[in-house]
Amino acid sequence: MDRKKLVLLLGALVIAIGTALAARSMFAGASAPQAEAAAVPQGPKVLVAQRALPVGTIITADSISFQMWPAEMVQDAYFIDGEADITKLLGTVVRHPVTAGEPVTQGSLVSPGDRGFLAAALGPGMRAVTVPVSAKTGVAGFVFPGDRVDIVLTQTVSGDEGQPLKASETVLRNLRVLATDQSTTTEKVEGKTVVREFRTVTLEVTPTMAEKVAVAQTIGTLSLSLRSIADNQIELDRAIAAGEINVPDNATPEEEEKLLAQAMSRPSDKSNSFVTGGDVSRFQRRTMPAQGKASAPAPQYAPSGSPQVATASVRQGPVVRVTRGKDTVEVPVGKN
Repeated sequence: MDRKKLVLLLGALVIAIGTALAARSMFAGASAPQAEAAAVPQGPKVLVAQRALPVGTIITADSISFQMWPAEMVQDAYFIDGEADITKLLGTVVRHPVTAGEPVTQGSLVSPGDRGFLAAALGPGMRAVTVPVSAKTGVAGFVFPGDRVDIVLTQTVSGDEGQPLKASETVLRNLRVLATDQSTTTEKVEGKTVVREFRTVTLEVTPTMAEKVAVAQTIGTLSLSLRSIADNQIELDRAIAAGEINVPDNATPEEEEKLLAQAMSRPSDKSNSFVTGGDVSRFQRRTMPAQGKASAPAPQYAPSGSPQVATASVRQGPVVRVTRGKDTVEVPVGKN
């Protein structure tokens, strides 16, 4: 091999060795990228709403909770974990609307006993009425503020003769319980709800329903019927299918949710059901007993010494009152 080829071969070998060493050094020196932990926001925990809380909402344990909040955004009106007792906020009422995830401020809640508490618990245009109950008519104490109930009226209709009619009917539906006695909170001991008897229940109704409740208390006995949580959703689906609820096509999800929530919380005094004694027992009557029979006129007696002649009792029929000038006469229907 000549000298020129030998030099070229040695040069190529040197270059190959240098390239291999450089590659080895590069791969050995490169380290895997280090994953940096995401920065955890540092700051106190503040009380926030777990769901949308419209005006009049009664605060329960599942509606609020503490959440980490940036320290520079904390305000004096916030409830801070470690400084505020969340159990003391249960039973308070939302005075100003709070959106889901928004901090609950001290000014947005009103406590029982404060001025305007019950007025804040009422929805727009609604009224509060109090109904007397007992352990038998009040679901044995298993009714708490925030629950939904129906009102059942039980009465006995008496007639002139025969067996009276015993009947019960649901006169009002889907009423929100505002308070039991004078308490708007649910008492818990060791995490368990305390069931206690109460003598009165305050309900949220419309002005017309308030009048019906006042009259119903004078007619018979009022009882509470506790509603299932699922009932409102079932009735909402039925109302949507029947076209009773009109949700605009261009409504935002927030507007649609608000309309549906209002529909679910709407009390009702229509489509009331009833049961009579005949529906329960074959020995009870099913129809209304006869009422309003005209009594026979008192017998007319002749003067002393004359033979006593009693006038025959005549059953009164329908009459029409005819007024001519200042004179008014009653003309039996069917006679000239």
